[in-house]
Amino acid sequence: MTNEEIIFKIITEAGDAKSLAFEALKEARKGDFKKARKKLKKANKNFNNAHDVQTDLISKEANGQKNEVSILMVHAQDHLTSATLAKDLIKEMVKMQEEIFNLKENKQ
Repeated sequence: MTNEEIIFKIITEAGDAKSLAFEALKEARKGDFKKARKKLKKANKNFNNAHDVQTDLISKEANGQKNEVSILMVHAQDHLTSATLAKDLIKEMVKMQEEIFNLKENKQ
């Protein structure tokens, strides 16, 4: 894989992970927690794909193979970082939404 292909793999996988996480939150807000968990599971797969590519780059660099740091690489890392934060935060928000839903159901 070329450096650009590696970069765009990170961007694509991280972007898909982030989008799926936000879709999961929408499903949770509608009360469909089964769909929300499915979306989070898919998001996690995409995130792991991006993270694996990043880990491979880090391992190669640790073994002496230098990587070119371009603005695109920085952009890819930004995508991965924001996807990480979104995924983790939304996972907790889905849990909170389910707790709220259950509390409302128990009051009725």
